[in-house]
Amino acid sequence: MIGLTFGFIVFRTNFCTMGSISDILSFGDYGRFRAWLLAGAVAMVGVTLLQLAGVMSAADTMYMSPRFGWLGNVVGGLMFGFGMVYAGGCVSRNLVRAGAGDMRSLVILIITGIFAFMTIGGLIGPLRIALFSPSTIDLTESGLKTQGLAEMIAYVFGMAADSLTVALPLLVAALLAIYCFKDHGFRTSRANVIAGVGIGLLIVAGWFLTGLAQDDFADVPVQLISLTYVRPAGDSLEYLMRFTAFGAPGFGVVTTVGALLGGTLGALSTGRLRLTTFADPSDSLRNMFGAAFMGIGGVLALGCTVGQALSGFSTLAMGSIITFFFIVLGGIAGMKTIERFA
Repeated sequence: MIGLTFGFIVFRTNFCTMGSISDILSFGDYGRFRAWLLAGAVAMVGVTLLQLAGVMSAADTMYMSPRFGWLGNVVGGLMFGFGMVYAGGCVSRNLVRAGAGDMRSLVILIITGIFAFMTIGGLIGPLRIALFSPSTIDLTESGLKTQGLAEMIAYVFGMAADSLTVALPLLVAALLAIYCFKDHGFRTSRANVIAGVGIGLLIVAGWFLTGLAQDDFADVPVQLISLTYVRPAGDSLEYLMRFTAFGAPGFGVVTTVGALLGGTLGALSTGRLRLTTFADPSDSLRNMFGAAFMGIGGVLALGCTVGQALSGFSTLAMGSIITFFFIVLGGIAGMKTIERFA
């Protein structure tokens, strides 16, 4: 239901991270970008409340690992942002479009999943380790337990980290919300407000569900995670091919399928369910190139526009903040490149 609702909201509100960057560059319209930021702010408040309620601890998420792979966040963010432009949208957007009958998006998802797995432990895996492992910083050597922004600030200024862990995300969320709602166009845009609040709440729902299910002593431990779509694209392909070797599908696979079906429901509800495909060979090559870049970049950065720039960002992990910034830069670079060579 979390994945399905996500797909439905994305389709009906036209929520698109790549599109938000395009709107800024082409029209000076920050509406969809503000929706993206609002989703992060809502998720940030939700994570803080879940931690206060004892449902989850952000320190247990992969985003807060004390092994700070900053170079992967930078390069991966740039590659993902650049690739999503050539692929016509990020992985989540292509999931929704595939559900609506876009065969181009289905091909993009398959290629993204394959290249993600190639980067994790396939042909590209050894190169990834050789290039990026040397730059990884072990923060425990400096006495830090996580790469959380609050803990880093507390360490630098000699403050108590516990109080800052609660106060900082609420402050950041408030500033983001003020930035979003001070704009009259955004306040009066029902679609953008619904997208921001709705998707933010779905990120919280993911943390809530996996937080309740987390048990280190379970026979099959559940990873504490929320919505993310790069590795799950590969996991879903693997599940389809090796179904009999697995048990029940995990959170990532189910929410990937859910987003696909949500796109189908969104298209049905608006009468826009129809098959479409590539326009010509150059369109095919451009989209496949973008898909490969998203697969590689998403693994290097440990996430995508949803996985890092929303789920990870909601924990205020330093790597997620860096990835968010460089995805935007990569998107801008991608659009400028396409414009120049179009």
